[in-house]
Amino acid sequence: MSKKSIFKFVALTVIIFLFNSCKKEAGEGGNSSIRGKVWVINYNSTFTSINGEYVGADEYVYIIYGSDVSYGDRTKTNPEGEFEFKYLREGSYTVYVYSKDKTQVSPSGQVAVKLSTSISKEEQVVDLGTITIYN
Repeated sequence: MSKKSIFKFVALTVIIFLFNSCKKEAGEGGNSSIRGKVWVINYNSTFTSINGEYVGADEYVYIIYGSDVSYGDRTKTNPEGEFEFKYLREGSYTVYVYSKDKTQVSPSGQVAVKLSTSISKEEQVVDLGTITIYN
């Protein structure tokens, strides 16, 4: 093999390595967003009757980037129960909100209401619709 061939091979290998190492994972740094709204159904302590329903103002909403184990960011809903995670890249996401456990099985009394979604292109706005939780 000539020096010129070796140089071309090394240069091509470095370019491929750099191209693959620049691939962005799901998370912040893009120009897409995920939004939605939280709705609360308020039950009595035994979940036998509804006391009322209302927008979920000031509820924490969490987002998991890709296959991460824990949440990457959280936000609070506005007075109309709306939330938005901005500046996201292409990838998969899980959004969740904590709710009282209507089945009363969870030892903590709370469960996470999860929605999975993905962003597949730049400047995409994903609307998750309304997430209903119990209080």
